[in-house]
Amino acid sequence: MAGPPRLSDPAGRATILDVAAAAGVSRQTVTRAMNDMPGINAATKERVLAVAERLGYRPSRFGRGLVLGGERQLGLIVDDLRNPYSPELAAAVVRVAAARGWNVMLADVALAGDADRMVASLGAQTDAVIGYFGLRAADWIGLLGSVPVVELDPAGPVTRGAVHLDPTSAVEELVAHLVAAGAAAPVVLDAPRAPGTSRRAALVRDAFDRRGLVAAVVPLAEPTAAAAADAASALIASAGPPDAIVAFNDVMAIGVLAACRRAGVDVPGDVRVAGVDGLPLGALLAPALTTLAVDFDAVATAALDLVGEVRHGSSGSRAVPHRLLLRESA
Repeated sequence: MAGPPRLSDPAGRATILDVAAAAGVSRQTVTRAMNDMPGINAATKERVLAVAERLGYRPSRFGRGLVLGGERQLGLIVDDLRNPYSPELAAAVVRVAAARGWNVMLADVALAGDADRMVASLGAQTDAVIGYFGLRAADWIGLLGSVPVVELDPAGPVTRGAVHLDPTSAVEELVAHLVAAGAAAPVVLDAPRAPGTSRRAALVRDAFDRRGLVAAVVPLAEPTAAAAADAASALIASAGPPDAIVAFNDVMAIGVLAACRRAGVDVPGDVRVAGVDGLPLGALLAPALTTLAVDFDAVATAALDLVGEVRHGSSGSRAVPHRLLLRESA
């Protein structure tokens, strides 16, 4: 007995070509059957639909939009709208997408009661999905099926498209500045998504190491201002307090600044503080926050550019560098 047909997509998803081959018809005939278009007889249509159901094929909304026209829907996955980073990213995606004729649907998987259901629903209603998939990337991309996917700052291997946020050069600039300014006891407040040290914290630690300094990496369970404030308070009260603190993100750096203010520690006189993300609110603080800034519009543009490249299941990537914004806190 013949086994099930071998699927052409390396991820194991049935494609339109698989359906066409199994039904003994052309790709165009499958398109007509799946989209209820004229130019196909009833028997052929019924056979194609039966094969599609047997193979679990779901037509791409992106492809359907190209055939039938209409507005395109972009799904955006963020991991917590309470973090100011997420609204900044969402605003940039909406700006860039609108200029290209896309509507945007947003899903916050951190606040969702059932993140899997939300992701699956987003895929059913959109032509492409971009966003933060984190450690659930494999599961959620599987739920999205044939929908084009572009991950932002992926946590693991990339199977579709990806926009990598690269702080490497900005970290080198920041650490070189801190060392030149006299930093001798640096600390990195980390918030890794998986066990171990995050790539971001490792870059900072290694940059200090190359300059002959040991930077202690302190992992926190949550990337929040409150968690960072508690950690900074303990560091300030220790026998060997730091003279430079680099936080995993701007929100954590704000917590560090609050802890320093409560303890009467001068920033930047006693300790220099820096974050990562480049959130606009950092410029409104006193002292204004030094940060490694993300160009959100560049991230959104790169992601939308990649959508077209991955719509047939291929993979692609872009890199968007951070840039150092040197302000009063450092």
